[in-house]
Amino acid sequence: MHTIYNRSSIPIYRSSRIMDPLSDVITLLRPRAAVSKPISGRGHWAVAYDAYDAPGFTFIITGEAWLTLDGEDPLRLAQGDFLLLPTTPAFSLGSEPHRRGTRATPRADAVRHGDPDGAPQFAALGGSFDFERVNRPLLMSLLPSRIHIPASEGRSTRFGRFIGLLAEECATDYPGKELIIQRMLEALLVEALRWRAFATDAVTAGLLSGMQDPVIARVLQAIHSDVSARWTVAGLARIAGMSRSAFSARFGEVLGCAPIEYLARWRMAIAKDALARGNKTHDRIAEEIGYESASAFSTAFRRRLGYPPGKFARALA
Repeated sequence: MHTIYNRSSIPIYRSSRIMDPLSDVITLLRPRAAVSKPISGRGHWAVAYDAYDAPGFTFIITGEAWLTLDGEDPLRLAQGDFLLLPTTPAFSLGSEPHRRGTRATPRADAVRHGDPDGAPQFAALGGSFDFERVNRPLLMSLLPSRIHIPASEGRSTRFGRFIGLLAEECATDYPGKELIIQRMLEALLVEALRWRAFATDAVTAGLLSGMQDPVIARVLQAIHSDVSARWTVAGLARIAGMSRSAFSARFGEVLGCAPIEYLARWRMAIAKDALARGNKTHDRIAEEIGYESASAFSTAFRRRLGYPPGKFARALA
């Protein structure tokens, strides 16, 4: 499966003044739809899945179902709703809340639940995404655990139009249908993250939460626009227009880590991506992410990951 990005055309990572933080994250993730399949049901039914290490999604085409994540109350998913789970915990899906589910294993082909005969009362498109593996743990930590976009909130927006087009494509048998659905799902992922970044309700600490905070968003923009700059807490606090202590406290609350820690993590994410590509020297990587020399970069890399950049690159070869 090809990604929606041309890997050879993405300049990772210059000091870009046109890249915003969310674009940076999506670029490093390089999302692609790995599996997409129709899911339908009729009558009374419920299935239960173990946790699996892949981002999962569901788009409800018609009807409704109840999703229950481990330790949470059932969530009603209705026609037009979109759900994205950046990491997929154990869950159950059924025609009614609290219905005991039959154990099931994820698979790539179409799934029918409940009564096998008759028109489905519930229909959805579900599946999973793949992300670039070298940075996935760090980048997924910047996203909320769940993104649920009800049809009622997206019907009049760009996201609503994406959903409408996807539903229309799912209902056809036109040539190239599967390819179109794959590409639309990839675009839908980006739109879902972008929509969530500017939602008005509170979210878990992380990048999307930071983008909702005008002060923190301004600081994030500065960091991502020039990651190689010699940033200090004092300098970032000036951009925020706050005292050092107040800024550090607010940044930690919104992002879940200290400002310089965020900068260090982001620099290492950029370095790991460049090492995985194998098209830049250590000197070049060091210069682009703000280290004075390849030696200084190597020391910082080893301190954080426990082994030198060269060993990391060789393990990916």
